[in-house]
Amino acid sequence: MKITGIGVRTFRYMSTTGRDSEGHSHPAPPHEALQGLITIQTDEGAEGYAFGRIAEGTLQGAIRPVLLGQDPLYRERIWQGLRQRQRLNLSTLADSVVALVDMALWDLTGRILGQPVFKLLGGYRARVPAYASTMCGDDLAGGLDTPDAYARFALWCRDQGYPAFKLHTWQPPMPGAPDVRRDLAACAAVREAVGDDMVLMLDPYHYYSREEALILGRGLEKLGFAWMEEPMDEHSMSSYVWLTQALDLPICGPETAEGKMQVRAEWAKHNAVDLLRGGVGDVGGITPLMKVVHLAEAFGMSMEVHGGGPGNLHVLCAMGIPGAFYERGLLHPAIDYEEPPPWLNQITDPMDARGNVHASHAPGLGWDINFDYIEQHHIAAY
Repeated sequence: MKITGIGVRTFRYMSTTGRDSEGHSHPAPPHEALQGLITIQTDEGAEGYAFGRIAEGTLQGAIRPVLLGQDPLYRERIWQGLRQRQRLNLSTLADSVVALVDMALWDLTGRILGQPVFKLLGGYRARVPAYASTMCGDDLAGGLDTPDAYARFALWCRDQGYPAFKLHTWQPPMPGAPDVRRDLAACAAVREAVGDDMVLMLDPYHYYSREEALILGRGLEKLGFAWMEEPMDEHSMSSYVWLTQALDLPICGPETAEGKMQVRAEWAKHNAVDLLRGGVGDVGGITPLMKVVHLAEAFGMSMEVHGGGPGNLHVLCAMGIPGAFYERGLLHPAIDYEEPPPWLNQITDPMDARGNVHASHAPGLGWDINFDYIEQHHIAAY
């Protein structure tokens, strides 16, 4: 079997979320947005899919030459070829782009073999507990505009079955952000509202100083939080070594630091974090994320997977490290997360009443794709 093509079909849809100038998602009035369906085809008619957008020039110049004519089951060889191409194409062939190709290859493999990806990865469980991961703080009435608003939303999430809750607090360009005292006020309000039984975490502003991060961490220790992630610039690993030595509160990371599993190996070796962090989009796909999983296991560390989606979910269901949660979201009082996007017939991470998210047992990543919608709303294909 050989790969005969990889293409992207771009289509329109109506979105109710938007991004601020810093890239953070918030509720927004309905507006037209674009999505892409990546498809990898083989000479035997099998296809694999992923959703995201890849520039035509990147697809033509950097990706197709690596894939075409290859056996699709040689995923490691293909991923290594893409990784090597990144050296001179970092501005266009980002890890998030490589991740789309890698996920489509895993989806294709599952469809060829008739197995869900988490079983192909080894298989450890079919469901994983979720935490409610909020959008960043905002200034919207009825949104996440005050500490009390976070507390009310945490209670609502607890009532939906979530065993854990993570705050993303206010970040620029929100007025007054960042503010350690306001962050701690929101965390204290949530703890008071939900009591001691709910697991709580914080993802704050990512560029606090050492002193600010220390004050924040000591406040979270008093509130009984489970961990904090990325409170400082991750290009300064030594700052994280300093912070983990100063706090009993576990620190989770790195999240956005470039360097895939190699950088995470350095952070683990130097005790810069207590829990390793990584997601398919951060490190370049399912293939390298499993390397991070085994790295964490080798160091005796827990690992938290960054972000939702089927790629991350299937990795979580394949890893044997205990204690990890699935990050479900991003959630907001004004957003109905249970409503599938129009290009899918159902959401990819259904959650039961006990707060467990179930991986699909369908072949591949379990996409239930509404091809009719994509056909009716497509605007370009290449």
